[in-house]
Amino acid sequence: MVTLEEAILTVNQLSIEQREMLLEIVKNQMIEARREEIAQDAKEAIAAFHRGELKPQPIEDIISELKATLAED
Repeated sequence: MVTLEEAILTVNQLSIEQREMLLEIVKNQMIEARREEIAQDAKEAIAAFHRGELKPQPIEDIISELKATLAED
């Protein structure tokens, strides 16, 4: 396993163009990983709904809850 420090030292040996390409690749990989995480969460929520563990809620309640969550951050 490579440590973060070793990775940084290795990256610093690359040209600026290569570092920019690496940055773009890592950024895209993180976006894809996040998409997969969101998709998995959605699948689990749908399954929970079908099992009766989640109940439908009025959209106003959902929006209020989302706004409250965002205000906490």
